[in-house]
Amino acid sequence: MGAILISFSPVLIKDAGAPGSVTVFYRLLFGTLVLIIPFVLSRIKSKEKLNQKGILIAALAGLFLAIDMTMWATGIMVSNAAMPTLVGNLAPLWVGIGAFLFFKERQTTKFWIGLVVALIGVTFLIIQDLYQPNGIFKGLILGLFAGVFYAGFMLLTQIGRKFLNTISYLFISSLATTIFLGIFVLTQNIEFVGYSAKAWTLFIIMGVLIQAGAWFLINYAQGFLPASLVAPTLLAQPVLAGIIAFLMLGEELTIWQILGGIIVVIGIYTIHFAKQKKKATT
Repeated sequence: MGAILISFSPVLIKDAGAPGSVTVFYRLLFGTLVLIIPFVLSRIKSKEKLNQKGILIAALAGLFLAIDMTMWATGIMVSNAAMPTLVGNLAPLWVGIGAFLFFKERQTTKFWIGLVVALIGVTFLIIQDLYQPNGIFKGLILGLFAGVFYAGFMLLTQIGRKFLNTISYLFISSLATTIFLGIFVLTQNIEFVGYSAKAWTLFIIMGVLIQAGAWFLINYAQGFLPASLVAPTLLAQPVLAGIIAFLMLGEELTIWQILGGIIVVIGIYTIHFAKQKKKATT
């Protein structure tokens, strides 16, 4: 469900008619504002103080996510959307390696096969846009580091959810990401105001449904599932986004996108199957 809701983000961003960094900032801002009430209620209900280690990890995860978004957006501006997105989607690979190095999670052969298949599918989704010469190398480097920081965000969330409940962790990490993204927008000299009523409506919708809703579901899942399973599952996003864009915006799906979507689904299924089989064996 979290992946489905997130998949609406590219369509809504495109429809808002505002700079991408501004749209992402307001998505986080309004989402964080929505989370204030449940966060306060959870603190009133709970008699325990927030774990200081959990707060630190959530804030650090928020910083990692802000860096990821900043590098990804900058990479797109200096090159194209394809290359930074392609290498950014290597994040599940870094998550799997990080989980192996830091959490001692032993991944099965089928897990790695499924991950490779899923990444091949993502490549097919954007392969038609790879032949843009301007700033490709710089975009590739920025996208690569963006994927590394996104992997760091996922791994930190797996740790942080052990110290904080879903609402507390999501609120603190979202607040940190909002602050850091706001600093990024300021450094880019981009206007915070002057957008249409439609844009502000979409900012609020994205904040409530995507930032507060989708990420609540994802963070909740990460309290029970390893990051090495959650991250590859989110690779379904470009597949779902393509379908949503076709239905809502009338964007045509190419043969590459259809084939890539099928391959991504096969890869995700393989990863899930490997994880479930490993769990049953254990």
